Amino acid sequence: MTATRSAASAADLIARIVPVEEEVRASAAAGVTALATPPGALGRLGDLATVLAAISGRATPPPIGRPGLVIAAGDHGVQLHGVSPYPQEVTALMVRTFCEGRGTANVLADAVGAEVLVLDVGVAGPVPDHPNLRARRIRPGTRDLSAGPAMTADECEAAVVAGAVTAGELLDAGVDLLITGDMGIGNTTASAALIATFTGADPAAVTGRGAGADDATYERKRDIVTAAVARHAGDADPWVRLAGLGGLEHAALVGVLLAGAAARVPVLLDGVIADAAAVAAAALAPDLAGYLIAGHRSTEPGAVAALAHLGLEPLIDLDLRLGEGTGALLAVPTVRAASSLLTGVATLEQVLGA
Repeated sequence: MTATRSAASAADLIARIVPVEEEVRASAAAGVTALATPPGALGRLGDLATVLAAISGRATPPPIGRPGLVIAAGDHGVQLHGVSPYPQEVTALMVRTFCEGRGTANVLADAVGAEVLVLDVGVAGPVPDHPNLRARRIRPGTRDLSAGPAMTADECEAAVVAGAVTAGELLDAGVDLLITGDMGIGNTTASAALIATFTGADPAAVTGRGAGADDATYERKRDIVTAAVARHAGDADPWVRLAGLGGLEHAALVGVLLAGAAARVPVLLDGVIADAAAVAAAALAPDLAGYLIAGHRSTEPGAVAALAHLGLEPLIDLDLRLGEGTGALLAVPTVRAASSLLTGVATLEQVLGA
């Protein structure tokens, strides 16, 4: 990594994050109004163009040319309680599948021209070496969040830095749109706990069925989330809450988000796991929220609460709940289109003067 992308600590990244430029957003909004379209005809696409302008600091934002996806993977100690119907071994098997280019995320990434890096930050099982894999495992899965902190403070920060380093590789290669992906059996349990503690939402209300929990599993899952969140009710430090309730892949995605914001590059959020990482990252660095774009609306209830907390409206809603980055990848063409409006569309003045 170059000196401009690297970070010795999460604090270094946070210190580099500045607010997006609201004056530039206003100039871009005037530019959208001046285009050869009826007033308001571009709807939220025009609004997205102004978001990209504010992020870039340019009233005519540069077109998005090179999206890149980080799939952060980690296992969860809370799976000891069977919060997911799938065995923990699936995490390692899916990491291998992603590396081989055969996952759903890979197919969609190919369709939209996105590069893919897979980050093993906490997989419990063996994962073979592969050129697309970044082996930065902090530990083989988190501890059981229902019994105590899922991570130590040092483990949490190490995972954040691992995510930032991986995102930095893509940024150094010229990626201009970061996309969040994830893999980890049991990670919707940790996501619900993070979202509840950072938004103040009712833990049971933001806990969903994840990969398809039956009624008994769902009730147990909600009870675990509720108790875990209650244990952190007096913790004001966002680092303590992230380490106590999050997964290693959540922490890594926090690093991806921090790296993107520090580099003034937009970050496209996927579903509930990325949304959970985003509310934690925004608690650490409030100015970061201006660099985030919600790719899609997950069917998990926690995603709705998290996006409302962040003030984000998702670009698409296809009833997806797969993760991996799939929903965000499907939103890439919309972001690309918005990035090109102010450089490619004629103004009304140009049309009338032709």
